[in-house]
Amino acid sequence: MHSEELKAIVSKFDNIRVLVIGDLMLDTFIRGDIVRISDEAPVPVLDVTSEIVRPGGAANAMSNITALEGTVTAAGVIGNDTAGKRLQQFFSKSGVNIEGVIVSDSRKTVEKTRIIAEKFQQNVLRIDKTNKTEIAPEETELLLEFIRKKIESVDAVLVSDYNGGIITKELLEKTIRFAKAKKKTIVVDSKRSQLLEYRNVAVVKVSVQIASEITGVDQINETSIRNIGQWMLTQLESDHVLITQGAKGMTLFGNNGSVTYIPSVSKEQGEVTGVADTVGAVLALSLGADQSKVLEAAVLANTAAGIKVGKIGSATVTRDELVQKLESLNGNTIIHTIAK
Repeated sequence: MHSEELKAIVSKFDNIRVLVIGDLMLDTFIRGDIVRISDEAPVPVLDVTSEIVRPGGAANAMSNITALEGTVTAAGVIGNDTAGKRLQQFFSKSGVNIEGVIVSDSRKTVEKTRIIAEKFQQNVLRIDKTNKTEIAPEETELLLEFIRKKIESVDAVLVSDYNGGIITKELLEKTIRFAKAKKKTIVVDSKRSQLLEYRNVAVVKVSVQIASEITGVDQINETSIRNIGQWMLTQLESDHVLITQGAKGMTLFGNNGSVTYIPSVSKEQGEVTGVADTVGAVLALSLGADQSKVLEAAVLANTAAGIKVGKIGSATVTRDELVQKLESLNGNTIIHTIAK
């Protein structure tokens, strides 16, 4: 696989329109130095040096798509609160279409705050503000009506499910039905163990940890990863399953029996926050450009992930960065076919 072929796909990103449906979050990263143990309790005292607030979850996937010069239409629910207003400001600056974002008085905007010790580059604590219930039936209906109207005008659909109550069973089933009726590519990025509800889509992307939990197969070696992927592919009846393996890269399973290992292009161990969103964004853009180039889309997503781990927090990857990385990989072997 040559980098020129991959760069040709990336060159089309500015013409691709993606509908992103999912859990819209706000991520806060508080960094500092641990200076001593508190006199009040045996806990570390952090002297704060920086605080960064960014879109998270599905909102971070949207940020990545716009950074890669694609066009985003958002569908989701946020609270009528300060965090929700902050997200709306981010969307406005990046040009995201938020006609499909419902502002709810009965739900709060999901927030995740990470406390990071600068010296060790290690998370000390994470504080989550989440919703414990699904969105109301009337909110599901409003989202579905919006999705039905917009599906014709987009090139791909990305479902970003952080198990935050947005992706209800009804919303999922009807969205898949709408997309398939219009022959639109659906990419699923799910963080929940009820993943088997996602059937008959183009690509299901899942971490090896969640895949292992769903299948009950330990992630021991290449053989166990292969067993996990093939079981999921059969159960989901989808075209492809992409299992991400952190620093080890990814493995793509196709319904034609192919299994392709894509090793990581990163030489460093950086922050993993937001990497999954980067992968989902690149998959959706790439398949929006060409539905038939799934392996190429996975390689591009893996390359973008390698760039992302070198960045702090839920920072995005730009199109220029992706092209430069592809050029540096020219001539290298970047995939390994395990079986066909």
